[in-house]
Amino acid sequence: MARKRKNRTHLKGEQKAAAASSNVPKSFVIKHGQVGSSLTQLTRDVRKVMEPNTASRLKERARNKLKDFLTMAPALQVTHLLAFTLTDVAPSLRIVRLSNGPTLSFRIERYSLVKDVMHASRKAKSLGRVEYLSPPLLVLASFPPPSPTTPPHLNLVMKAFQTLFPPLAPHSLSLSSARRIVLVSYNAERGTIDWRHFRITVKPYGVSKRVRRVLDGAAGVVPDLSNEKDVADFVLRRKGEGASDGYESAASSASSVGGDDGDAVSLADDYVGRNNKKGQKRAVRLDEIGPRMELRLVKITEGVPGKEGAVIFHEFVKKSKTELAAQKADHAAKLKLRKERREEQERNVQRKKALAGKGIVDEEAEDEDEGEDEEEEEGGSDGYEDAGWDEDEEISEGEVSEEGESGDESETTEGRPPAKKARYKGKR
Repeated sequence: MARKRKNRTHLKGEQKAAAASSNVPKSFVIKHGQVGSSLTQLTRDVRKVMEPNTASRLKERARNKLKDFLTMAPALQVTHLLAFTLTDVAPSLRIVRLSNGPTLSFRIERYSLVKDVMHASRKAKSLGRVEYLSPPLLVLASFPPPSPTTPPHLNLVMKAFQTLFPPLAPHSLSLSSARRIVLVSYNAERGTIDWRHFRITVKPYGVSKRVRRVLDGAAGVVPDLSNEKDVADFVLRRKGEGASDGYESAASSASSVGGDDGDAVSLADDYVGRNNKKGQKRAVRLDEIGPRMELRLVKITEGVPGKEGAVIFHEFVKKSKTELAAQKADHAAKLKLRKERREEQERNVQRKKALAGKGIVDEEAEDEDEGEDEEEEEGGSDGYEDAGWDEDEEISEGEVSEEGESGDESETTEGRPPAKKARYKGKR
């Protein structure tokens, strides 16, 4: 007898806690339209930034449209959609808050991929999978404080970026889970927003680089002392200086590692790395790992793509109060018409159900449905392919024959059996 296979349907540990938390934002990072290889790689890099609360293995197909992702997102509890596309002017990024908006459209002025940032860095280290198991910390910098003179759209931009990442809870945050930082800074001179991605590194404070190399070195690594007369020459002498030069002072060694005292912190809990225990004084540094983007806000609209509402902000188009009032009235009229059509459709559905219960066929409703079907077939707005007529099929002589066209009057006699149905022969 075969063993019964058990299907596990429950979650354990952190997965169960993550599934239970409903306030964690989730995102789709996609590209749509014809884009090049560089923008495709930028999409993958941004997915790495948004991990673990994003669909990192999402694959887009050529026939997929933006509407497909908007329809699928609520079922997967996705709260944000980041869509990259290529226009005639420059690449663009749209951040959509699901499922009611708003939609923020940015133009990407400049960007650098992860591999570009790594090649430009002298001490580039590739990240492992551990760093991406926890979401990054968000830092908003150089945004003007709320005031009557502050443009109102900047506050909306700040809230849009804040909702992209999980809220920060200092009392419940584990220190070892803080591995990455996303810096979103506002450049007032250029009117752009800089997006940068950093890794948090913790190093010993107050020791020279050579001593730190010994402390942080791998097990079994012995420093090369063949060219030194004394161990003090290796520990205290500055790099590249001969024996006649002076030794490294305590101030210079501290500044070479941690800068001033403002960079040194006492660890509130154990952190990753060797000797990073609670209470130890360490220097905290940020190493950029990419990607890097310079964004210019172009437009903010209500709603989502396909159901966009009024324009809240536009960088290049300015309208008067009269034009804004006319636009608002037009939008209200469209909403009213959409509501009336939805209510009429619901009334038709209820009427059909009532008539179906009584066994009565509503001919008017059928005529309306046929008219709607014809319009849908002509417009093709729903995206369904019409089966159409198969040109390879052949009609048998039973449907249209010369005998049927001759108009034999004997067909009207009561004793004659009814005509047979048409037979179709398809090519095999």
